[in-house]
Amino acid sequence: MGKRLFLNILMVGTVVMLFASCSYKLTQNGASIPPDLKTIDIQFFENNAPLVVATLSQQFTEALKNRIRTQTSLSIVRSEGANATMSGAITGYSIAPASIQATNPNVAPIAGASRLTITVQVKYVYEKDKKLSFDESFTKYKEFTGDLSTQEQVLIADINKQLTDDIFNRAFANW
Repeated sequence: MGKRLFLNILMVGTVVMLFASCSYKLTQNGASIPPDLKTIDIQFFENNAPLVVATLSQQFTEALKNRIRTQTSLSIVRSEGANATMSGAITGYSIAPASIQATNPNVAPIAGASRLTITVQVKYVYEKDKKLSFDESFTKYKEFTGDLSTQEQVLIADINKQLTDDIFNRAFANW
């Protein structure tokens, strides 16, 4: 009985010491942000994709800013004095068939569904802890049927949400 009590006390003490030595603060959304990270500069993400949608750069940049603004206590600033910087570019925007619809053997096959794919290259720099910095590509897609022009903006908004979720998690939930 004494040995078991000793092991339980040792285990509780270890857990308490682990939490006490943790140097990150947790936000309400599970993000782990270093306590000295107060400001971030989110630069404009230019659209360098071969297929360009005029509003995509602005929509993506604003979606990323909004995600950080609403999910953290970080202040978004536009200066070289920011604690961290996030920059990059939209490098891919493509539409491709996702499935083929069966047709008459004498007629060319048609797409039963199509896939809109967006790729973003993101560079996150946090000078105080370089191991948290990264330079990575993020790709997400959404399948659709019918005419793209009538649903393109909704698809872009959905994909932007997926992309910003992944980028946010990579930068701030990197346990």
